[in-house]
Amino acid sequence: MTTLQRALAMNNPSNKMKKEYVIGVSALVATLIVTFVAIQADWGAMFSSLSHPITTTNSDFVQAGPFQVAVNVEPGTPQVGENRIVILVRDQFGKPVSGAMVRAVGEMPAMGAMPAMRAQADIQESTAGVYEGDFDLPMAGSWPLAVDVATDAGHHVDLAFDMATGREGIQLTTATPSGDVAYYTCSMHPSVKSATPGTCPICGMNLVPVTREELQSGSVMVDEGRRQTIGVKTGEVIRAPFAVPIRLQGQITYDETRLSAISLRFNGWIGDLFADFEGKPVRKGDKLFTVYSPELLSLQEEYLESAKRSRQGLVNASRKRLTLWGLNNAQIDWLEKQGKAQDYVPLFAPNDGVVIQKNIVAGAAFSQGQTLLQIADLSSLWIETFAYEQDLPLIEPGMSASVRLTNIPGDEFTATVMQVDPFLGENTRTARVRLQVVNVDGKLKPGLFAQATLQSDFGEMLLIPKDAVLVSGEKRIVFKDIGEGRLKPVTVRTGYSDDEYVVVRKGLQEGDRIVTSGNFLIAAESKLKAGVDQW
Repeated sequence: MTTLQRALAMNNPSNKMKKEYVIGVSALVATLIVTFVAIQADWGAMFSSLSHPITTTNSDFVQAGPFQVAVNVEPGTPQVGENRIVILVRDQFGKPVSGAMVRAVGEMPAMGAMPAMRAQADIQESTAGVYEGDFDLPMAGSWPLAVDVATDAGHHVDLAFDMATGREGIQLTTATPSGDVAYYTCSMHPSVKSATPGTCPICGMNLVPVTREELQSGSVMVDEGRRQTIGVKTGEVIRAPFAVPIRLQGQITYDETRLSAISLRFNGWIGDLFADFEGKPVRKGDKLFTVYSPELLSLQEEYLESAKRSRQGLVNASRKRLTLWGLNNAQIDWLEKQGKAQDYVPLFAPNDGVVIQKNIVAGAAFSQGQTLLQIADLSSLWIETFAYEQDLPLIEPGMSASVRLTNIPGDEFTATVMQVDPFLGENTRTARVRLQVVNVDGKLKPGLFAQATLQSDFGEMLLIPKDAVLVSGEKRIVFKDIGEGRLKPVTVRTGYSDDEYVVVRKGLQEGDRIVTSGNFLIAAESKLKAGVDQW
């Protein structure tokens, strides 16, 4: 190339731009190299300054919210006595985060009479993004470790680790997920909401973040490790036959249709008394007592005179009056055969039973209409119980009931609902329910307390365990497992329940998986971040 050609090439605008581009790229590469060397020197100085050097790789960092956090404990196997914790905090670009508020607490749960114990580390920032401190473990065992990091910019994350003495390393169990924080709340008092980190004004606990992602999804993340730790169990919503047990408390009493009152239609005196004490059993036709009455004596003589004169009309009238006054046909026939009136006339038991009331003694005078004796037939008895108004629609006459007595453990009797009162007690808001029971072997006695259980059959219903339902005011909440570790609080409408199951009328379908155990711990541990507005 000639000198002229080289001069023209150098003055060519296109070649000039290429030259400037090469120079710019070279400068950028040089700047990146210098920055990388500076960062390496910064982190190298940081690790060399640790009193207990710890080797940390990128794989040790955990993404927690907007931070990358690495936690290490020295010695590698936690021990009883002094231990050291080192926490490294980076931002999302990998740069050290300085000036953060970092807390680390190990807590051994209460066991029996032993209260919970805490081992809190005195955390200080030793160099940019590195926080360390010592903590003492007073005894061997499991010490779940909680770490939280907060900054003045309003970021706050929680991490939980499984830590135990004599076991190497610590294992992460939970960490605040990434995503924008919607607000901060208290795990024990979800009504507390704050735009910035802080402590609960009610209990003093640190506020925890609720992310927008969780609010939008309407679910709570509880991983498998946490579920095992807090004893969470799940089951399916089933459809099965269902009957509601109705338990009624009551007392055995006399069957009022089997009571007999002994009273007379004339005045007189008691002669011999054979039913001489209350509780005495009598058989139909047994002699109860004898009576003397001038009126009865006169009526006997009138009857005999009519019979002697063969005045059939008067005989029939006198015979009827004697019957109404308590003499039976056999006595009247005997009187006619004897032909002589009796001074003391015997009276007999109208049926089998027991004397439950005695108002006379031998030789006592009595008045017409006075109740002298009362006899109860105990072969059939009543059980008077009282049912609450919500149970009344389930009780109908003719229903069978099993009856247990307090004085005969283990024995069970069968009774039948005889009557349900058509009105409620004004003060008790209950209605009387009468049951009839056959007293076959005489074990049942009036006055004994009894418990009757009726079964109201509903057929097949949608059922869930009673323990699956959490009560929040007038609401009923169930945690539904929607997969991938997510639990969604669902408001349900429930119906009747028995000892084990409750009927679901709305909110769930057959086959849905729900939490059946550990609900209260989920509410506390997972803070109900997604479901806080439902409670």
